[in-house]
Amino acid sequence: MKRVVYLAFVILLFLPAVLSILWMRTAAERLRQSEQDAAGSSERVAVAAQANESYCTPELKKILRRVLQSCGLIQGRAGRGCQPTDAKNVATMSGSDFNALFIPMIGRGAIIQFDQGSDEIDAADQALIEQIFAKRGGASYFFVVARASPEGSVGTNRELSRKRAERVMTHLQNTFNDPDLDRQVGLLWLGEEYAQLDPSFCRWLRSGEADTCKPEELNRSAFITWIDCRL
Repeated sequence: MKRVVYLAFVILLFLPAVLSILWMRTAAERLRQSEQDAAGSSERVAVAAQANESYCTPELKKILRRVLQSCGLIQGRAGRGCQPTDAKNVATMSGSDFNALFIPMIGRGAIIQFDQGSDEIDAADQALIEQIFAKRGGASYFFVVARASPEGSVGTNRELSRKRAERVMTHLQNTFNDPDLDRQVGLLWLGEEYAQLDPSFCRWLRSGEADTCKPEELNRSAFITWIDCRL
């Protein structure tokens, strides 16, 4: 009986030490696994952050940076502060040169076409916006460039193109409910004054009628695409 009591005493005496050692080993293993997971996550983030597609020319980066600064999307300033109404000052290049920057994006962008004098989007427009937005592919910024056809006054068309850009933004907000949208979507409205699209852009994915693509129809539009450039 005394031996049993003694043995029980010894077990109780050393049990806390044994449990502490086991707990420390388990904690160390969890810490090691956590560090490995964090390192793997950091590596993945770093790869995504360093993405720089072939279309990221110095000219495109300059325009992208100016628009994003205008919109408050970089330098830690969130919000819908886009006011790039003087597009020539934003782009600092001819309209044709500006449009040429986007030609390499034909495979990942689209053109949302509007009715004359309207900023409304129908079901086909909405579906195309959602389709392009879903093809993010690790990109950082979603670019929306809205235009108007030459009918009407300059001021009216500038305001109309602004409404078209913001209509796309509103649909994204209502559809995806993403709190980071204000830091991802850059808006630029060009009115009728600058960078009118030529018929070569009829080859792009469009929400308008496939068998008709008059210049005025093409320019009642908002160009949308994800862009991934290191700034």
